[in-house]
Amino acid sequence: MAKAIESIALDSGILGLVSHPRPNQEFAEWFDDVLTTKVVISIPEIADYEVRRELLRVNKAAGVARLDQLKSTFAYLPLTTSVILQAAQLWAQARQLGRPTADPKELDCDVILASQAISKGAHVVTDNVGHLGLFVSASSWRELVVREFDGTRNLFLQTE
Repeated sequence: MAKAIESIALDSGILGLVSHPRPNQEFAEWFDDVLTTKVVISIPEIADYEVRRELLRVNKAAGVARLDQLKSTFAYLPLTTSVILQAAQLWAQARQLGRPTADPKELDCDVILASQAISKGAHVVTDNVGHLGLFVSASSWRELVVREFDGTRNLFLQTE
């Protein structure tokens, strides 16, 4: 049997779904199921930034409050010097391989998020597997399933 995923980091798109006051029903059921496992759920600071800036732009105070609540509920992955230095390495490697994940003049949030996930050994849950999968274990939430194994509910990458 496949190894259980012990830790996940939420990409900004997924964090937006989690923090939405009326999330997609299928996603909400999946996330509620994940909450019944022992998986460590982490919010990378760069994902918080991406979601928060848009909520602030459109004056969604309730959304900002929900993000703050999630930050106190789940593990929070702060930006650190070592994370940023590793992100710079990832950014350079992607370009050397001819596989950039953003315009050269943009702040590449994907490499920063990947670096944050790497620093904690977390699997990234994203709808942007193509970019993040270059650097770190990543999959769509639709590819992750909760199964019981040895009397414990665990999160697994669906293999079928």
